[in-house]
Amino acid sequence: MGTAPLSRRTFLAAAGLAGLSAPLLSACGGSDGSSGKTIEWWNIATTDPGKTLWPQAVKEYQAAHPGVTIKQNPMENDAYKSKMTAQTASGKLPDLFHTWGGGVLKQQVDAGLVRDITDDVKPWIGNLSPIARQAYEFDGKTYAIPYDIGMVGFWYNKAHFDKAKIDKPPATWAEFLEDVRKLKAAGITPIALGGKEKWPGHYYWAYLAIRVGGVAAVQEASKTNDFTTDPFVQAGRHLKELVDLQPFQNGFLGASYSSTDGQAAQMGNGKTAMELMGQWAPSVQRDMGEGIGDDLGFFPFPAVEGGSGAVTEVFGGGGGNAVGRDGPDIAIDFLKFFASVDNDRKRVASGGYLPIAKGAESALTDPNLRTVWETLNKATGFQQFFDQAFPPAVGQEVNDQVAALIAGKAAPEQVAQAVTQAAKGQ
Repeated sequence: MGTAPLSRRTFLAAAGLAGLSAPLLSACGGSDGSSGKTIEWWNIATTDPGKTLWPQAVKEYQAAHPGVTIKQNPMENDAYKSKMTAQTASGKLPDLFHTWGGGVLKQQVDAGLVRDITDDVKPWIGNLSPIARQAYEFDGKTYAIPYDIGMVGFWYNKAHFDKAKIDKPPATWAEFLEDVRKLKAAGITPIALGGKEKWPGHYYWAYLAIRVGGVAAVQEASKTNDFTTDPFVQAGRHLKELVDLQPFQNGFLGASYSSTDGQAAQMGNGKTAMELMGQWAPSVQRDMGEGIGDDLGFFPFPAVEGGSGAVTEVFGGGGGNAVGRDGPDIAIDFLKFFASVDNDRKRVASGGYLPIAKGAESALTDPNLRTVWETLNKATGFQQFFDQAFPPAVGQEVNDQVAALIAGKAAPEQVAQAVTQAAKGQ
């Protein structure tokens, strides 16, 4: 994010006061669901397949609802987070907006900036996956509708593994580090990383903490606001083991995730052997590069020797859309349309999303995505992205501190202490 994080107290005060005089973001008037409305929709669909599918859905909906205009405002991931932080502090959110749920959405809800849509969606929300809905429900109430769910894991280039004489994906962290050494010895860059945006790097620290202490350790830390416990310190030490091997591409600290020379492009053009990323990775690889076709494989994050976290505990999340406090009924009707099984099948068939609507799984033909889907369905624990599960200031501190560790500017203990300080300051 490009703006300084707000403390919870400052956030709520700013949101409450600014909301009294903040100008409207769109031409919405009332909430009777009638025609003649303009709905402003902020989202992150800047790469395909969303870049194509979202406008198609808007066009189809508008054709069936004369007089309704849905004005899209797509933004790149980090730019979106920064913009939403500023808008949240101003006390006014768009009619419709992308959300990852969790602590960020909860803070917006607590500030009174998000519409409670529980009763509106009750007749049809049962058609959607319970695990996909989980991040958007608080105290039995619904504040957003998912369009995707998934998990983070390693995407790898089978041809590079063959060249490095790696017979099978690593099952343990020690094996993973050894495979990194083998890849380097074979003249292959082991891992692509978009270090500039920070959030891709936090996946390593988060997953290692889960493998050391289990999802239960993360849940405990979120209650006590103490991240100085062993799982988080050990996570930093294990990540430093990897960093010390210099496994990333040249210039990774200045690389974005989705750009022509960024993390996804490195994988999509066959320049690196692995990337740690969510279920959307193959589609972004194809969008930013040529794609590596049948050479692309997937494996879960390895177990950590001596850790109490099971390899069946997964880390990930999805995407959803929430309605701003003053968003009209027609915005909720659009969400119903967007979450329909027909639209979900289109998303799944594109190869960029996993199903959230009952019946849409029939469109899941990509073998790698089916592996992700099956792994997710068999998961014994699920932990949302740290930078979304926790309040914004804590999530940002996680991203900043892990980035500093990866850049060699922070020790594992310092990372744990800084995140703890941010959490206790909420």
